[in-house]
Amino acid sequence: MNIKLNKKQTIAIASIAVIGIVLAGLILGTGKSGAPAAPTAKAEAHAEKKDEHGHEAVEGKLELTAAQAKAAGVVIATAAPGRIKTTVALPGEIRFNEDRTAHVVPRLAGVVEAVQADLGQLVKKGQVLAVIASTDLSEQRSELLSAQRRLSLARSTYEREEKLWREKISAEQDYLQAQQAWREAEIAVQNAQQKLSALGATGAAKGPLNRYEIRAPFDGMVLEKHIALGEAVKEDANIFVISDLSTVWAEIAVPAKDLATVRVGGKAEVNASAFDASAKGTITYVGALLGEQTRTAKARISLANPDMAWRPGLFVSVEVVSGEADAPVMVQTQAIQTVEDKPVVFVQVKEGFQATPVVLGRSDGKWTEIRQGVPAGTPYAAQGSFVLKSELGKDAAGHEH
Repeated sequence: MNIKLNKKQTIAIASIAVIGIVLAGLILGTGKSGAPAAPTAKAEAHAEKKDEHGHEAVEGKLELTAAQAKAAGVVIATAAPGRIKTTVALPGEIRFNEDRTAHVVPRLAGVVEAVQADLGQLVKKGQVLAVIASTDLSEQRSELLSAQRRLSLARSTYEREEKLWREKISAEQDYLQAQQAWREAEIAVQNAQQKLSALGATGAAKGPLNRYEIRAPFDGMVLEKHIALGEAVKEDANIFVISDLSTVWAEIAVPAKDLATVRVGGKAEVNASAFDASAKGTITYVGALLGEQTRTAKARISLANPDMAWRPGLFVSVEVVSGEADAPVMVQTQAIQTVEDKPVVFVQVKEGFQATPVVLGRSDGKWTEIRQGVPAGTPYAAQGSFVLKSELGKDAAGHEH
């Protein structure tokens, strides 16, 4: 089918075709010869940068004012040389100080008349724990009373014979016999008193002669109680266990490879496993033999326990100092964070902080040696570095979007 175009239609079609060809040429020319495209925000975020100290940065700087840093709990310190202690960590357990733990026995058989101490009670030295009626004690006190009366009579006889002898009325032999009887009576009284003292009793007891008061040997806590009112007890019965908990032992198991480090007189730090507490002590004992089953030697650290926080049976971790070494540069261990799987220290710069990669060396838990990355004299975030790491993560996430 033939379509005939007039002159005006032909001119319009030709004009449209020419305009399309010109626009296509302009578009293609601009794509080939235009300026390079600007980098994206993500590329900027990961571009390599260096701060004012010349440290290589893992990510962009974290801009914070001094007021913002203070509000975030950031504390600034300076990297400096020092000495780092090398330690050996060993498991342990708190135990009673056996030198201050007593198993109280009556030392005389009898019947319990009163019990004045309860389980868990704090008692003072000399405090009455229980009262026992003992026939043996009655006999001992009777013997002392008899000896004291014989001594009184012997002293009077001696004084009378001495006076008669000096006045030449009595013979010297009578005087010497009276003197000998007096000396023997004194010995008998001393013997009876020492017997009572060995039993923990006294001769000047108030009340019945068979009343026997069992007293605490020192200040401590009643840990065990095996006595009841009206009970008949033997002289060797273990009726109370008292321990002075003002000092305790931290007992550790030392492998053979660490015996050269753990020595008597060495310093150690004891850390509780169940709660946040630590204390320093001195190694007072290291066993000479290894256990057949464990192949370890026992060692003990003596600890002061004024607040009764170190309870026997508590599991602890003991760090024994094995030596000290000089570190050219060291920072507080809590200042070290991990960014992009690299250890970093947040160095203070003019605009804020910079996460600076570091190479770590030795550490004693509190201080860590920096072998490379931060020179001595560099200010860094000693506290609050975790907050800075969190803020840095927020900035990186914002750039990715």
